[in-house]
Amino acid sequence: MPQGKLLYAQSGGVTAVINATAAAVIETARAHGVPVLAGRNGIIGVLREELIDTRKESAAAIAALRHTPGGAFGSCRFKLKSLEQSRAQYERLIDVLRAHDIRYFLYNGGNDSADTSHKISQVAQALGYPLTCIGVPKTVDNDLAVTDCCPGFGSVAKYTALSILEAGYDVESMAESSTKVFIMEVMGRHAGWIAAAAGLAGTTADEPPHLILFPEITFDEEAFLAKVKATVERVGYCAVVASEGLKNAAGEFLAEAGTRDAFGHSQLGGLAPVLAQLVKSKLGYKYHWALPDYLQRSARHIASQTDFEHAGAVGKAAVEYALAGKNATMPVIKRTSDAPYRWKIEAAPLAKVANHEKKLPKNFIRKDGYGITEAARRYLEPLIRGEAYPPYAKNGLPKYARLKKVLVAKKLPDYQIADK
Repeated sequence: MPQGKLLYAQSGGVTAVINATAAAVIETARAHGVPVLAGRNGIIGVLREELIDTRKESAAAIAALRHTPGGAFGSCRFKLKSLEQSRAQYERLIDVLRAHDIRYFLYNGGNDSADTSHKISQVAQALGYPLTCIGVPKTVDNDLAVTDCCPGFGSVAKYTALSILEAGYDVESMAESSTKVFIMEVMGRHAGWIAAAAGLAGTTADEPPHLILFPEITFDEEAFLAKVKATVERVGYCAVVASEGLKNAAGEFLAEAGTRDAFGHSQLGGLAPVLAQLVKSKLGYKYHWALPDYLQRSARHIASQTDFEHAGAVGKAAVEYALAGKNATMPVIKRTSDAPYRWKIEAAPLAKVANHEKKLPKNFIRKDGYGITEAARRYLEPLIRGEAYPPYAKNGLPKYARLKKVLVAKKLPDYQIADK
């Protein structure tokens, strides 16, 4: 029998399917007789010794997590610095793990979370504590290295393509006497994967989105306005999808808000209204803009079946890797075929994932810089395939889970986090 407990925590921006991963982790651990604790609000809860006892949750409640959005145990944006800079925090983490006999740590998140998992694995080793650390992939940005795609991306890609498709029908209906330009801003600070997914909505130059603005392509105001004007004159309206991380020739974010988050990333203040005002002032067109923001990553009602299956598979594999002693590892998705779409799970060293960012390949962006190529379609289309609908109640709304989230008794003195 495996020794000790397993600690699972969620980190960073949540996705429509991160709880499907959580369910797979807990169910797989239970099948192996391993108790699972969960950090309340990610690594912050671990530092504070706020650990949720998932043994208090019924099998039905855990199963219901598979179709529930958000982060069931709470998430956070909190970056651990190096051992030299934050030794006291690392020692506190190890103290908490030791106090509760935790021998397996699974951190479910994106780039910064992979970095955290890697650091903790190194620190545990340096401090002589027997711990197996597994990074579990999750991010709507789809920018993790090594893995073919990231759980969470397929569902946000589906939502984005569907949203611009439906909005296009709306704008087209009123274009004669109303809105001529519609701009939808999507997430993607440095990598344009979500913006690219919008391109699945149309297959011809006259179908929306007519223009996609990628963070990998420097924004050219004159060329952009010329494209908008030409599209309106040809089609009657213009639908634009813009990635929040769009930059000008000086390398500055067009939507820079002047503040930074806990990871040190620039806070972006809203690109869509900036572009809309540009269109109004230079071309005189009536416009509307939309910012899906949290809606795009929490839309569990239209989650991709492929994405749902990916999320469950990495959760199951993460537990199996942990119990097999595969320290500093991440389960990743390897595509084996485009048509028919086939994939499998493989183990990758966290060192090859942490602090590496996967940008949109150049051959995925059309030569004019405003759309996607057939290569991009071949990659993207299988990821939005299928619908993993949640069960619905009689009131017409989905039946989502609410956990008890009972905390285990603390064994250590209270701990204040000075820097979060």
